[in-house]
Amino acid sequence: MANKMKKVGIKAPVLTAIGYLLPLVVASGLLIAIGNLTGGSNVDTLDGITVPDALTTIGVFGMGLLPSFIAGYIGYAIADRPGLAPGFLMGQVASFLGAGFLGGLIGGIIAGYIALFLETYMKVPKWAEALMPMMIIPTITAIVAGLIMVFLLGGPIAALTAGLTAFIKGLDQSQKLAYGFILGFIQHLDYGGAISKVPNLICDGMMADGIYGPEAVKVLGSMVPPFGVTLALVLSKVVHKPIFYKEEVENIKVAFPMGICMITEGVIPIAMNDLVRTIISTALGDAVCGAIAFSMGVESMVPSGGMFVVPAMKNPGWALVALAAGSLVTAVMLLILKKPIDPEMEKKVEEEEKVDLSGLSFS
Repeated sequence: MANKMKKVGIKAPVLTAIGYLLPLVVASGLLIAIGNLTGGSNVDTLDGITVPDALTTIGVFGMGLLPSFIAGYIGYAIADRPGLAPGFLMGQVASFLGAGFLGGLIGGIIAGYIALFLETYMKVPKWAEALMPMMIIPTITAIVAGLIMVFLLGGPIAALTAGLTAFIKGLDQSQKLAYGFILGFIQHLDYGGAISKVPNLICDGMMADGIYGPEAVKVLGSMVPPFGVTLALVLSKVVHKPIFYKEEVENIKVAFPMGICMITEGVIPIAMNDLVRTIISTALGDAVCGAIAFSMGVESMVPSGGMFVVPAMKNPGWALVALAAGSLVTAVMLLILKKPIDPEMEKKVEEEEKVDLSGLSFS
């Protein structure tokens, strides 16, 4: 019976690669931030180098590895070990061609599928089978994928990357406002789910290419939903309009500290009780936050960390203003859109939950 190539999609390998990539991005970003905050700069010689210079330079080295990391681990996720080395090589090719993060992503996919194809269908003598995963497949894959990248795809991807970079950097103030609004609106529509992964990946890719504004929108926007629902709870008590059940209040007490750490998923149990109104409120809050942050030049070289990385952002004061404004918009929208809770109905539900069935027996 002929071998059949296993079905491997693109989404799962990309998410796997991002899982491997994030520690590198976070560590590198923090090194750059700490180095810059202490007066360091990126250097290309050891003459007169200081500790802050060393931290910044090491962080820049780490950021330079992003195309190779994303390509290598996508290749690994698709074809296992035979796809790892050629994937990393395609990332290096992408860096050389100026194709950046996008080039690494596409190069990793190409290398992974070529390696998987060879692994499935290529036949060799029995004595050469042991050489397949460590020499034959990686070498042939590197040759084929490398030639595709160098002579076919590398140039167009590099041109696309350069065009996108020039477009983002060339935006005027009003365009930045609109771009930040749109990016913020779609950033956390499903609170860290599959929809959020797409704009988050785009932000990470732009950060790898030296554009740090969208990354700040991502970091700040992830905190707006939990901060917004928490502020809505406080304001609902001030204006005497209860909009959350007791169970939701307990969930908010968990969601807020999660939000400080940039974990948006804590809002999901609250949103599920009133999905449409909550999504509208948090999306508009995120949009306002994104518009302010992006238009005022807030940038983040660290893709994760929540409130703990705000001091390391460029223009941290405006970052706090954007976060506060977005959270306030979310809170006010929730107060306006959500219907007040009927205390009698909530009391009835609680009484039903307290029904004692301990004496019930079956013969």
